[in-house]
Amino acid sequence: MEDRKLIRVKSIADGYRMRMLPPPEHPLISILDCAEVKDSHEPDSPLANVNVVLDFYFISLKRDCDKLTYGQQKYDFDDGVMGFIAPNQVVRGQLSDRKAMSGWLLFLHPDFLWGTPLAKKIKKYEFFDYNANEALFLSEKEENIINGIINNIKGEYHGNIDKFSQDIIISHLETLFNYCERFYQRQFITRKITNSKILGSIEQTLEDYLDNEDLSSKGLPTVQYLADSQNISPKYLTSLLKQLTGLTAQQHIHEKLIERAKEKLSTTELSISEIAYQLGFEHSQSFSKLFKAKTKQSPIEFRASFN
Repeated sequence: MEDRKLIRVKSIADGYRMRMLPPPEHPLISILDCAEVKDSHEPDSPLANVNVVLDFYFISLKRDCDKLTYGQQKYDFDDGVMGFIAPNQVVRGQLSDRKAMSGWLLFLHPDFLWGTPLAKKIKKYEFFDYNANEALFLSEKEENIINGIINNIKGEYHGNIDKFSQDIIISHLETLFNYCERFYQRQFITRKITNSKILGSIEQTLEDYLDNEDLSSKGLPTVQYLADSQNISPKYLTSLLKQLTGLTAQQHIHEKLIERAKEKLSTTELSISEIAYQLGFEHSQSFSKLFKAKTKQSPIEFRASFN
């Protein structure tokens, strides 16, 4: 395996220095045109073929830019797409022959949000936990909306900073994230064929898992297990399932477990404890509690209704 150096970029200014760029106008928020970025694919670039951890948020809309690896996924930004990276996530640069770059990069330090409602709300936007291959694809109309908001932010911090500037920029940022959340929901809908295939695959994966006779040692199926089986992130899986079925990934697992439990309770003479262990529960009490929460009956009451 290739030995990659890990670089932590603590400030936006540090990132600019690594890119051999002039200092940003604002230390806590900056928007950079991709065309201004020095070639990171040059072998002597400090960001070529390294793992990078940022201490700030990084949002981008890129076209024809370098390949990135985010998590275990590779993505080539040939088309206009948006990507979202939160602090402490690892991004890996990769050498590329591409020279033409277009789009923009938004750098946002958490300190800029300090004392505002967005400081907490930004952590609730699930797309910051999506993988690079789960990027947001924009229509031309959507891209124009996003670029309009970015231009408003640029105009605000390029102008004379006053006591209203931060509040106005925060408002624009929240609008930006809300639109991105809307467009992601649209993306789940417009990719119904692909997403339906994923849903079918998830159903089969759960069926196969629960058919295993060694569940007592394997334990319950997890959201991470399902996500890994589809090569997508847990957050993206949950967002996708919520759009398709109205259930979270965890709720989907619970529904499948209850379905199997009902089958065993109504067709076998296994004890409640035996059924619980066969389904992967470590304690039968946990099984009984979940069953009653989902069906409003205890396992014993459910079984009695068949006699």
